[in-house]
Amino acid sequence: MKLRVLIIEDNEQNLYLLTFLLTMNGYTVDSAAEGPTGIEKALAQAPDLILLDIQLPVMDGYAVARAIRSQPALANIPIVAVTSYAMPGDKEKALESGCNGYIEKPINPETFLSEIGNYVASDETGK
Repeated sequence: MKLRVLIIEDNEQNLYLLTFLLTMNGYTVDSAAEGPTGIEKALAQAPDLILLDIQLPVMDGYAVARAIRSQPALANIPIVAVTSYAMPGDKEKALESGCNGYIEKPINPETFLSEIGNYVASDETGK
C-alpha cells in the first residue's frame, strides 16, 4: 500500500513541486489550499503524513496544526511544517503548535524525500 500524504499549501507552484516529487516516488497525494479544508480532508482520509504550509489564508498553519492535534483520530499523524518562515523562533513555534518537523522553503528536491522519510513509517515505495 502506498503512503498517503496530505499537503496543505496555497501556493500553486509549491504544491506542484511537492506533489511531483511525492508522486514520482510512489506516494499518493491529496491537497487543500486552506486550513479548514485541510482539517476536513485529514479527518476523512487519515493520511500517513501531513505537509503544512504556515502562511495560509483563512487560518494560519499554527492554528491548523493545533486543530489537527485536538482531534483524537489525528493525534498521531506526523505533521511537517514546510514554510518560508525561517526567522529565529519560527521552527520552535511550529513545533510548539503540534508539528513534528520543520522544512524551510525553498525545499531542496535532492534531500526532500529523505527529510520527510524521517517522519513516516517504513513504506513500500522502495525509498
